[in-house]
Amino acid sequence: MKRKASIFAAAAAGVMLATSAAAETELTVYTAVEAEDLARYAEKFNESHPDIKINWVRDSTGIITAKLLAERDNPQADVVWGLAATSLLLLKSEGMLEAYAPAGVDKLDAKFVDGDNPPAWVGMDAWVASVCYNTVEAEKNGLKPPSSWKDLTDPMYAGHVIMPNPNSSGTGFLDVSSWLQLFGEEGGWEYMDALHENIARYTHSGSKPCKLAAAGEIPIGVSFAFRGAKSKAAGAPLEIIVPSEGVGWDMEATAIVAGTANLDAAKTLVDFTVTKEANEMYNSGYAVVAYPGVAKPVEHFPDGLLDAMIDNDFEFAANNRAAILKEWQSRYDGKSEAK
Repeated sequence: MKRKASIFAAAAAGVMLATSAAAETELTVYTAVEAEDLARYAEKFNESHPDIKINWVRDSTGIITAKLLAERDNPQADVVWGLAATSLLLLKSEGMLEAYAPAGVDKLDAKFVDGDNPPAWVGMDAWVASVCYNTVEAEKNGLKPPSSWKDLTDPMYAGHVIMPNPNSSGTGFLDVSSWLQLFGEEGGWEYMDALHENIARYTHSGSKPCKLAAAGEIPIGVSFAFRGAKSKAAGAPLEIIVPSEGVGWDMEATAIVAGTANLDAAKTLVDFTVTKEANEMYNSGYAVVAYPGVAKPVEHFPDGLLDAMIDNDFEFAANNRAAILKEWQSRYDGKSEAK
């Protein structure tokens, strides 16, 4: 009898383990969120949903976008959590997103939500272009602070400017697409031709130019404002400059990948991404978030930045993305850092 009882107990334990394993769903989540934030995102989600495990696939915006497009006929991701809205507009136009209205989406600022009903994607936060200017290194090199984008074409800045490559960086792409909107197509490329003369190199990360400026490796980094504010708060001798012509911006957004075999779990995750709790989490890394009233003032965030945000034509940026990137690469890729 003891032997039979033992066998029964072992079998029951095996069934319980199998049931437990089956109860945990794994989601493959593609993201361009800063790597340092991912563990925090997953931990916060798992506080309320311990049965869903997130397997992150993280890279810069351009690389994640290209990966998703390459996998169109055999999707590997279940959810995209944190990718530029311009990229998600492109994926939407290719029929690659599962439309879904997450619970509570009506509480978000409407400009952070795709216009279709149900929406194909939902925004999380916004990041805004700016110039990180190292006052110590600039003084060593006899530089004066620029006040506009066009100032950066002055010969005195030759070899003293770093910016992101738009083929790999969402920040780089929002810079390029905003200049084409601000200066017109012909004027935009003329501007970038002149700026290219002063560029030391193009990075594959949107935050890296500001990090390099903060570390004193370059006087001027074209990056985004929150990174500058964070570096300045940590003691870097930075001035965060808002160019007078206006600044480009984009939002990070979330979407379900069409064809996922884990649709229910994917919807659960997307429901969480629009909550006030999630937006409070985003606010620790971004000054502008989708949930009204959540964003707290950010130390050293430059005055007037939100007013300087251009009326960004996301459809223009998404529809012309491939042509813009091809033209940029043919003109300027020779100064890109190795991947």
